[in-house]
Amino acid sequence: MKKFILSVMLVAATSLFAQKPIELPLWPNGAPNSNGLKGAEQEKEKNRISNVTYPTITVYPAKKCNGKAIIMCPGGAYSRLAMDHEGYDMASWFNNQGITYVVLKYRLPNGHSDVPLSDAKKAISLVRQHAAEWGVDIHKVGIMGASAGGHLASTLATHFTADTRPDFQILLYPVITMDKTYTHNGSRQNLIGNNPGKFLETLYSNELMVTPETPKAFIALSSDDNSVPPLNGVNYYLALLKNKVSATIHIYPTGGHGWGFRDNFVYKRQWTEELEKWLSEQ
Repeated sequence: MKKFILSVMLVAATSLFAQKPIELPLWPNGAPNSNGLKGAEQEKEKNRISNVTYPTITVYPAKKCNGKAIIMCPGGAYSRLAMDHEGYDMASWFNNQGITYVVLKYRLPNGHSDVPLSDAKKAISLVRQHAAEWGVDIHKVGIMGASAGGHLASTLATHFTADTRPDFQILLYPVITMDKTYTHNGSRQNLIGNNPGKFLETLYSNELMVTPETPKAFIALSSDDNSVPPLNGVNYYLALLKNKVSATIHIYPTGGHGWGFRDNFVYKRQWTEELEKWLSEQ
């Protein structure tokens, strides 16, 4: 009897262990570039991490993966990462749709604008490298981001290499442009500095970088967002249409900025249902 109980406990423990997230380093042998930061990560606020020097992906494999994987880039103005409501909190929701979900803890630029993008490119390569293990189709790997994380996601979607192109993009109230007239100033300053010059400003204004090869997009935002002007998402949507890229945009009348997966966003049911429907059609 004791052996039977122990066997049941072992099976249960193994099953439980299989459902735990998997954390993998992005650069186990050292990154090719540096953001100049040193020391341990700091928790500036609850579950808002800064000073990231050791980037990782946290993978939540779906029990029965439908082939899709989504890599999420939390926001935080490129000075911190909102790891919960714009990251980990969405794992069960995506898993229940049969989607393997991945949260990217990327290095913050600290004035080194190439660093976050290099981490995003590495993340999508790593997911495709483990695709068979996680039941993922290498042609169904998408990038997602909120706020400044939306800028990073849209940067990958417009600055990809042959092997790092996302198959789709999902953007929540995204920073898109570096144009001073309607950017998010904190994100701009942390990414490219106070006086970046026209080249960097243009390079990271992703509405200007859209081509017919840019992946299809789902965009959601609030019209009363006073932190990141709605024109960021709207102009990106228009650029996608101009280049004949499939895109949808959902603009809610209220909600402001930073709602992520929080229950207190009055339109949470609407945006989540719309995204579920969009993903099911891809």
